Amino acid sequence: MTDDRTQVVGVRMGTVFDIAKANHRMPLPEVERLLESDVYEQRMVAVSILDFKARARGADRQAMYDLWMRHLDRIDTWDYIDRAAPRVLGWYLLDKPRDVLFGLARSDDRWHRRMAITAAFWIIRSGDLDDPSALCEILAADPEHLVQTNVGVALREIGRVDAARLQEFLARRGEDLSAHARRAARTALA
Repeated sequence: MTDDRTQVVGVRMGTVFDIAKANHRMPLPEVERLLESDVYEQRMVAVSILDFKARARGADRQAMYDLWMRHLDRIDTWDYIDRAAPRVLGWYLLDKPRDVLFGLARSDDRWHRRMAITAAFWIIRSGDLDDPSALCEILAADPEHLVQTNVGVALREIGRVDAARLQEFLARRGEDLSAHARRAARTALA
């Protein structure tokens, strides 16, 4: 799923996360160097550090967001996106225009589309459902399984906040969703 340059060294994810946690104070220029690496695990350390940094009180969310956006081409697996997009992108965009997410959702790049809907998880968590619902509209018929899975998760979380909104969405667009996404969304109604 990664590009041809990516090298996998074989470090266990638990070790990768421990390294990231131990180095969560690493300056952003050093995190950026890790993100530019061709080694999968080094990029996972970088996105994990960004996630840990985003959780910290007084975090410089704009600097982390800017770093992420400069390196969209290096965030090219589902697990990089799932690890940090909600906090690094979504949290930063809570009180800002979200045009960037709509641009990502309309991208030809499947990772950008997954990034858009995954970043919306944090927005949903804040109780703001309008933009995440609109992103689900854009991505409902996405042909990529790795995008559909997170559309289903977003819809499930929307349904936990507003079941009627989810029911209305499923009545209109349910057939456009993959079976997996529909099942995930419907768990909010069970």
